[in-house]
Amino acid sequence: MLTLDGKVESVLVAPQADSLVSEARQEVQVDFAGFEGDRHAGLTMRSGGRTPHYPRGTEIRNNRQVSIVSLEELGSIAAEMDLPQLLPEWLGANLCLSGIPRLTRLPVGTRLFFARGAVLAVEGENKPCSTAGKAIEAQFPGIDGLAERFPKAGMGMRGLVAWVEKPGVICQGDLFSVRIPEIEPYTLTA
Repeated sequence: MLTLDGKVESVLVAPQADSLVSEARQEVQVDFAGFEGDRHAGLTMRSGGRTPHYPRGTEIRNNRQVSIVSLEELGSIAAEMDLPQLLPEWLGANLCLSGIPRLTRLPVGTRLFFARGAVLAVEGENKPCSTAGKAIEAQFPGIDGLAERFPKAGMGMRGLVAWVEKPGVICQGDLFSVRIPEIEPYTLTA
């Protein structure tokens, strides 16, 4: 098992159901439903475009409780889009982390262990979309086309979604460790 260490740069909560944008906090209480007060918290969610194997609106387990981005990857996306900065709150992120190379590429099943007890389990990559692109475009009213440019610029760097495996507290500035499981690639033959 590979272990890496990183730092929590920011903790954020998106409190409004009708807005993607999140707000910075010094700390957040994490329970089995997700980040307290966040619009994505809940043990279950309704299926949608990301779960096409269910009829839209089917109640399913919420495996997208937490959105995680990388400070380094946000810098790369901003450079690709020729922007001075790209803030995690514009993407509705819950955590902005630093120190983990290629964070978005962490495999499903990776665990993030935070200093104050919380553990998050990586569910997968959070694919970039034009909804987040529109939130970015709103920050730069003089620049056209950002909503359409973001999905391409953010591919492979948009971050991860995760679910809560163990409750706790996460604070800005906390250190955390990443434990990457050994994964055997699946093949049809032995």
